[in-house]
Amino acid sequence: MAQNAPKGTAHHVKGVTSAVDSSSIKANTATSKDWPTIGLDYAETRFSKLNQINTDNVKNLGLMWSYSLDSSRGVEATPVVVDGIMYQTASWSVVHAIDARTGKKIWTFDPGVDREKGYKGCCDVVNRGVALYKGRVFGGAYDGRLIALDAVTGQKVWEKDTLIDKEHSYTITGAPRVFNGKVLIGNGGAEYGARGYVTAYDADSGNQVWRWFTVPGDPSKPFEDSSMEAAAKTWDPAGKWWINGGGGTAWDTITFDPDLNLIYIGTGNGSPWNRNVRSPAGGDNLYLVSLVALNADTGKYVWHYQETPGDHWDYTSAQPMILADINIDGAPRKVILHAPKNGFFFILDRTNGKFISAKNFVDVNWATGYDANGRPIEVPAARGDEAYDSVPGPYGAHNWHPMSFNPQTGLVYLPAQGVPLNLTPEKNLTHNEVAPGKFASAAGWNVGFMLNATPPKAPAFGRLLAWDPVKQKEAWRAEYVAPWNGGTLTTAGNLVFQGTADGRFIAYNATTGEKLWESPTGTGVVAAASTYLIDGVQYVSVAVGWGGVFGIAVRATELQSPGTVYTFALNGKAALPTFVKYQTEGLLEGVKYDPKDVPEGTAIYVAACAQCHGVPGVDNGGNVRNLGYVSTETIANLKDFVFGACRITLRGAPSILMSARIIGWVEV
Repeated sequence: MAQNAPKGTAHHVKGVTSAVDSSSIKANTATSKDWPTIGLDYAETRFSKLNQINTDNVKNLGLMWSYSLDSSRGVEATPVVVDGIMYQTASWSVVHAIDARTGKKIWTFDPGVDREKGYKGCCDVVNRGVALYKGRVFGGAYDGRLIALDAVTGQKVWEKDTLIDKEHSYTITGAPRVFNGKVLIGNGGAEYGARGYVTAYDADSGNQVWRWFTVPGDPSKPFEDSSMEAAAKTWDPAGKWWINGGGGTAWDTITFDPDLNLIYIGTGNGSPWNRNVRSPAGGDNLYLVSLVALNADTGKYVWHYQETPGDHWDYTSAQPMILADINIDGAPRKVILHAPKNGFFFILDRTNGKFISAKNFVDVNWATGYDANGRPIEVPAARGDEAYDSVPGPYGAHNWHPMSFNPQTGLVYLPAQGVPLNLTPEKNLTHNEVAPGKFASAAGWNVGFMLNATPPKAPAFGRLLAWDPVKQKEAWRAEYVAPWNGGTLTTAGNLVFQGTADGRFIAYNATTGEKLWESPTGTGVVAAASTYLIDGVQYVSVAVGWGGVFGIAVRATELQSPGTVYTFALNGKAALPTFVKYQTEGLLEGVKYDPKDVPEGTAIYVAACAQCHGVPGVDNGGNVRNLGYVSTETIANLKDFVFGACRITLRGAPSILMSARIIGWVEV
């Protein structure tokens, strides 16, 4: 019926989206005709079996259409597409339904997130996509709501507030996952003292089905289950984790193995980062920085593996994981492939969580390796009381940017990076204290470190790695001019696609790493692409919009084009949209000041502004402007913006960022 309806009509959209369920998602893996879920399949391989576009003809790839997302902040979502109907999210959790045959809008839905609450998230007002299931589009709103929309009209069907605590800053930036009638979502907020958890809701009614916490609660009260009781034994009560939150937020990766009926989640960093403050007597602090398997029906704990016991460096394990069946030591194994922030590539048996191997894929200085039991062999100085040039730093050797696995080449295509950051331990921490010189404390950060109080010496870099998970070694690499490059897509056409921080979308030979094609994108790319068939023609789409926690303050291109979806096919002839350059006034000069105010002003800036505006005149600005490149008049009259009628107070301290909307420093 829907196949006979004119493509793109309401009848057609209803028919093809209503047919998406767990069975159809599994069936699609045989052909990869559609891209029905955020990682293509439940294993989240991001490997498409389509080969119409291949190494021989990718040089003929051309633009079919572009679509403006009307945004100027980070765009991190992979397009979800079924029979030419695309669902894409932009910043501030806005959902776009697009006819991928024409590039025309079908509908948009803005959940109405308060634009003055951007400070409640650590890492830009981003969203990593939607889930599609039985005629509904499920998305998380930045302010913590899970929303179900009618896939045909974009009208709200139901909405649930997922937050358990209004005192701490929780967000949703990750994509929901849907399986067997349940919608799963986690939350962000570990920097703010939040307690992590993941929740399953009934896809039809929105009613909560189950919830599992990632760290224990108040030990004076009954624990939710035996897994929480066991975890509490690995924490020092002197750190009062139940007050300081503990962290462990499950803000991104969730995968599902339908054969084992297991859900796998990756958990986040500790809160505060510094374990000497968080848990003074030590301890592993379960289930921080872990991969955890839960029963898909009940949410009950099954097993875990902790990748960084007693996390001390913001080494989250929330980075995307891939489920794969590969031969190890001559025997087939069901495994999880994972490359978290800490710089090691892990292979685990996904049936039982047993450690198989780990090898560093970038240089690291916090551990020399992992022993046979899967415990890191730590470098003692990395937990010491002195300033430490953490390698990798808290931005991670690999962050949320999706990797992909091609079973034909046997390689994982991994966005790797280094962002220098020096950590100086704080001896004591007062939870939610706003203190000059304490990084982002005016916005509610609690990390237990002074950041870059001592200048870091490690080099910055960004690269694409082709990693052999069986040999645990690099097969090839492509070097970039900066960190924070986009996620990857790989195909049966022996191709790898990736966008870059300096504003390019590139196709490589998946076997050799030879660059075969590229297109400019008008701004940096952080999201991953998807590919699909429309009426027998293979398309490749990527959503572009510079941002994220690194992209707020730093950039690698002079272009500032708005968030855009680009869609390519062989012999496409559409013209690229007009690209826009960043507008800056040049390095600030001529502002009168009293030198004695510099130390105090610097400390206030670190506490209230540096998180988003960067280091004045040193960083060049990201999707939020660097204050060293604004007009003299702006800075000369800054007190009017901060303390005048437009003043907004965060946790008792004036925030330049919140009032900066008046002069156009941030998008509203």
